[in-house]
Parts: sequence; structure tokens; C-alpha cells
Amino acid sequence: MQKALNRAHNQTVLFELEPGDLVKFPRGPYSHWAVYLGNEEVVHLAGVDNDGINAKIRPEHLFTISGVKFNKAAVCIDNFWDVVEDSRAEKNNKGDRKHKPLPRREILARATSKLGEVAYNVIFSNCEHFARWCRNDIFKSEQVDDVMTGAAVVGGAVLAGAAVYAICKWWGATPEKESKRK
Repeated sequence: MQKALNRAHNQTVLFELEPGDLVKFPRGPYSHWAVYLGNEEVVHLAGVDNDGINAKIRPEHLFTISGVKFNKAAVCIDNFWDVVEDSRAEKNNKGDRKHKPLPRREILARATSKLGEVAYNVIFSNCEHFARWCRNDIFKSEQVDDVMTGAAVVGGAVLAGAAVYAICKWWGATPEKESKRK
């Protein structure tokens, strides 16, 4: 039933896509990104063995290219339906709010100019970086930024807690001594 609902949803998304639009394919803990070329084709940064379309996530795949354990990837053209698999695709041109999109012809030229192998880095050069560079001329990944922001907040909270503890310890007011005084 869910597969049929996803297929209907994805058919609607596909119908609404125009060449140069960005397509987001949620994959659980991360999302895969592509640029729509038209005729049900997308160009995307995928694992060298073309496993960038694998939506089956296992813990050992969290720091890989869509499940492939390589430090290289290839920009390739694939059929939309092969990439979407069981996920629910989304047209995602939200970056246009902050960064003017390039002309459609230039978006497509950029995307196809990178066909073949390119370096891959999950933090600095992933499929979202590639897609946003094609459309908006920015090399940015919001999902990486979100993870880094979360890590910074947690790290800051840990440091603040450690500082409070150190100050209390230095002044001799540990929580244990305070509870004994009462």
C-alpha cells in the first residue's frame, strides 16, 4: 500500500519538475540530491559503483556515499525511477530564496559538465553540494550544516557544564558539599 502511495506521490512530483530543478530523495538519516534534466532523467553525484541510488541504510553506511564505502564518486545520469526507489521525492528549490538560480541552460550545462569521476567528501563535497552548485552557484549542504550546528551546540553545552563544575570545584562548592550542609 505504502509503495503505491509513494509511486503516486512521485509521479506527481515528476510531472511538476522542470529541467534544472533540484530533487531531494530522503533516505532516512540523510537525503540524496540530484538535478532534474528532463525526460525522467536526473544527474547526481553517486558512488563509483552507481550505488548512490540505494535507499537501504545500515549503520555502517552512515559515513559513505549512499552505502558505498569509497572516497570517490561519479556524477552520472540516471532514470528518476531508478534513483527514487522506495523514497518520496521532493522538488526542492528552497535555496532560490537566498541565492538567485542560474539560467536553466547554465544549470544543465554545469550538471553535465561534471559527468565522470570527482572527489567526494561527506562534509565538503557531497551530492547536495553538487546539486546546489549547479543551480545556485553555491557549494553548500544544509544537511551537513545542520549536523555541524547540532554538534557545536552539544559541544558548547558540554564545555559550559565543565566550566561551571570547574568553578564550583575551585571555590570548594561541589554539589556533594552543598547537600551535606543542608
